[in-house]
Amino acid sequence: MSTFACLLLKALHQFQNKIIVITAPSGSGKTTLVKRLLKACPQLAFSVSACTRSPRPGEVHGKDYYFFSEEDFKLLISENAFVEHEMVYTGKYYGTLKSELDRIWYIQKCPVIDIDVHGAKSLITTFPAPQVCSIFIKAPSVEELKRRLQFRGTETAQSLQERITKAEHELTFAPYFKHIVVNEILEDAAQQLLAIVTQFLAE
Repeated sequence: MSTFACLLLKALHQFQNKIIVITAPSGSGKTTLVKRLLKACPQLAFSVSACTRSPRPGEVHGKDYYFFSEEDFKLLISENAFVEHEMVYTGKYYGTLKSELDRIWYIQKCPVIDIDVHGAKSLITTFPAPQVCSIFIKAPSVEELKRRLQFRGTETAQSLQERITKAEHELTFAPYFKHIVVNEILEDAAQQLLAIVTQFLAE
């Protein structure tokens, strides 16, 4: 095989089996940072999760989520179709399809999996460490997290306290992840996230 052919083959398989897992407690700014990362890095592709909840207005099957009935989701579980899955709320399942990762690797890109803390921990124990770039995003303090959630104006006093309690629990999982990005100043956090991912893709 020629040197050029070897280099081409290496390029085609550069991202094969690599994944980027990003997680955070609610209110940490994860969604905004992931959108910026995907825009800045064309080598990446967003991994669409599967779920059993109903689509919200404007959501599209295959773009925002893969929407399944609970019966169909359980059938996929029995067929070992998921890399990870969990029942997040009673009767509400979420998971990462093996076929979704294969789809992204097939187009020679690296999947970005935006997922909750428990699902992320499951993923990073499934794949060998060199294949996974695991990133935990957090607000600079619980007080700041509370301020951000209050600023949204979407929470009742009870739901706000529930989110804070959940976030405090999720923060204890941070040491399981290779990288921790503190989102105090959005631009700085976005640059740090991009630097981490760029290094990972180059390895």
